[in-house]
Amino acid sequence: MTAVLLALTSAALFGSMTVALRLALRGLEDASGAALATVLPALLVTLAAAALHPSLHGAWPFLLAGVLAPGGSQILFTLAVREAGASRTSVVVGGAPLVAVAIALLFLSEPLRVPLVIGALGIVGGGVLLAAERDRPGHLRARGLLFAGGAAALFATRDNLARALHTHASPGTAAAATLVAGTVVAAIWTRRAPTGRELRRLAPAGLLFGLSYVCLFEAYFRGRVSVVSPLVATESLWGVGLSALLIRQTEGMGRRLVLGAALVVAGGALIGATR
Repeated sequence: MTAVLLALTSAALFGSMTVALRLALRGLEDASGAALATVLPALLVTLAAAALHPSLHGAWPFLLAGVLAPGGSQILFTLAVREAGASRTSVVVGGAPLVAVAIALLFLSEPLRVPLVIGALGIVGGGVLLAAERDRPGHLRARGLLFAGGAAALFATRDNLARALHTHASPGTAAAATLVAGTVVAAIWTRRAPTGRELRRLAPAGLLFGLSYVCLFEAYFRGRVSVVSPLVATESLWGVGLSALLIRQTEGMGRRLVLGAALVVAGGALIGATR
């Protein structure tokens, strides 16, 4: 039960972060430093969590995992939110369980079952609805969905690594190690220090991101990936719901978007229940 609550909390925080990131980007002419300005506050949160039970034992594998997510993933995620909006990015990233299953089928010899296929079709169907939108606002670009898909792939890979390596480090240490690596990757990508304005505007998103990461690793260290991953994927519902409440006019919320979110979450839940 603890893992379930932590996973749901992580999803709510991550969905909130997505909307906070969208709001912050609207006030920035140059978004090149946004990824770094977001992960820096998140790093402080995870370092504080790690300090409660300080230990460097088993941290190095998570440094490698952090290169993928949040290193590469947060860069792609930020680009996705800027190009496609918060709600659509949330829906696509919610398809991460599909990528996790694909990895298991290709590299871990996991058997293919009918419910897995049905769940995969649900996620793909949700993605098709988004891609086929005709009433998408003109300032939202379809290429943002590709960035979101790349972020989802990196998230899924990170999730499998987090579970596989969980016996070798504490949750706080693991979360902090991934954020250290993610910060380095974001700094290399940005190649400049974030401005004070960027840090101020993106601090709320970064704090939500850091808290989400702490809850995520606590959940994975207490429960199975097959249980935690689909619950975390409900961040799509939080992202869409909060977007509807706070930024509905700029997001262009339509039936296709809502139905796509429902299909993605349902598909992810079915995949998780089967695995």
